[in-house]
Amino acid sequence: MATKLPESPRIGMVSLGCPKNLVDSERILTKLRSDGYAMSPDYQGADIVLVNTCGFLDSAKEESLEAIGEAIAENGRVIVTGCMGKEAELIRARFPNVLAVTGAHQYEEVVGAVHEAAPMPPSPFVNLVPDAGLKLTPRHYSYLKISEGCNHRCAFCIIPSLRGDLVSRRPDAILREAEKLVEAGTKELLVISQDTSAYGVDIRKEPRMWKGQEVIPHMTDLARELGKIAPWVRLHYVYPYPHVDQVIPLMAEGLILPYLDIPFQHASPSVLRRMRRPANEAKVLERLRGWREIAPDITIRSTFVVGFPGETEADFQYLLDWLDEAQLDRVGAFRFEPVEGASANFLPDPVPEEVKEERYARVMEKTAAISAAKLQAKIGRTLEVIIDEVGEDGATGRSQADAPEIDGEVFLRDAGHLKQGDIVRVTIEDADEHDLYGVPLL
Repeated sequence: MATKLPESPRIGMVSLGCPKNLVDSERILTKLRSDGYAMSPDYQGADIVLVNTCGFLDSAKEESLEAIGEAIAENGRVIVTGCMGKEAELIRARFPNVLAVTGAHQYEEVVGAVHEAAPMPPSPFVNLVPDAGLKLTPRHYSYLKISEGCNHRCAFCIIPSLRGDLVSRRPDAILREAEKLVEAGTKELLVISQDTSAYGVDIRKEPRMWKGQEVIPHMTDLARELGKIAPWVRLHYVYPYPHVDQVIPLMAEGLILPYLDIPFQHASPSVLRRMRRPANEAKVLERLRGWREIAPDITIRSTFVVGFPGETEADFQYLLDWLDEAQLDRVGAFRFEPVEGASANFLPDPVPEEVKEERYARVMEKTAAISAAKLQAKIGRTLEVIIDEVGEDGATGRSQADAPEIDGEVFLRDAGHLKQGDIVRVTIEDADEHDLYGVPLL
């Protein structure tokens, strides 16, 4: 007679915010799945709904509160985790029926709350999970978190108060996770942290053995080893410290993608000082030129804040002129928004909202024109493209210059024979401000 196993409680997940939060969600779900819990794709089928919140900006907090409210309305049994966990009183005041509130990367606490709210029925059997864990991204790309926290104290940011100071993972643990992800089908590793350039400063004197040799906890050494494991390795959140120069030759060799995500935030020295950011923007322009000499196809993406307190029209024009010279490939911009707990809130000379909007429109117009010119120059070239989606006849993918969700896409005709995760050579036939159009050579 067949043994009928008791049904496992089902867990739903709403994951908000940045890729670092997404990795936290994957870790939580992986642990719960290994404990025997089942997953639910919707509110109706879930015994518990987890809401992993973002609390970086007031607008992100409001989005998180709306998500909590929706989960309570649709399901009723909700556990809140993530960055807004530090504001448990606010959450409980607005939603007194939440089952539990835990903070950012408090994996044990949130898993314990699930065990308490929806205990697993007794069973001698164990549900196994893949070695690579459960993922919330497509099979062919994965985010790889290499550290938690940040040692910077930028005036506009509260990440250190939410996630603490920098804590780097052991390099052998990172490489082992990367290997498992690639074995499970990952073609592209997206390296993330709060400050990827600072990786290892807290454990620099603790090299680890990997494949019979020592690996030093340093961004360059880690990138080199990751490049031996995955076809594509993409570096995000890289502060432009001097040692970043050392990773550019790895791009020229083809070990890692010629792509750097550098959050410059501004260019005006006076604004950068008020932000408590590095302010040697002229040196950065020199280094950009040097990087492009070594790796001509390097893509630089960045983000900028407009309307920071005290930003004058001269400061903003300085930024526009700097962008003209820097010729960055991908740019995102944000209007300054006060964040509870950030020291920038107390700076004098706030910029009026209408001025922020006008400056935002100008910087986006400027960077769109730069992007369009750079993409036009790619028409006629042959580029490597990773395939994200395939339809009846066409496909959508990304070039080495495009990270998922934040950059452009490559739209392909005559590509219905391709599969998700394929890396193919593509002839570029057309371009617009942000995207490319082409045909695979296969």
